[in-house]
Amino acid sequence: MSGAQANPNPLRGEAALTIAGESRVLRPSFAALVAAEEELGPLFALVERAGAGQLGLAEMTALFWHCLIDRGGLTRDAVGEAVVSLGLAACAVPLRALLGAILQGRG
Repeated sequence: MSGAQANPNPLRGEAALTIAGESRVLRPSFAALVAAEEELGPLFALVERAGAGQLGLAEMTALFWHCLIDRGGLTRDAVGEAVVSLGLAACAVPLRALLGAILQGRG
């Protein structure tokens, strides 16, 4: 089974997001978070914006994009389309998992 379709490990701060009909694993690795921070600015500010309900679709999509452990031919637009298709309520689950890992680290 490829990394893209593996089950997420919550102990690693991982979460799942369905993109183009497949469950994909998001992992907030150091490299992923550095790439996200380079694009989005400081992660603490990102967490604060999310907590205040000020996180935009582009920011959420960028965080998900950088945290995908296996993009497997996906485009960033496909990730954005998944966010729109699933809706904000469904995307809040993996978003909370990633933001929690950013704030609390991994056990």
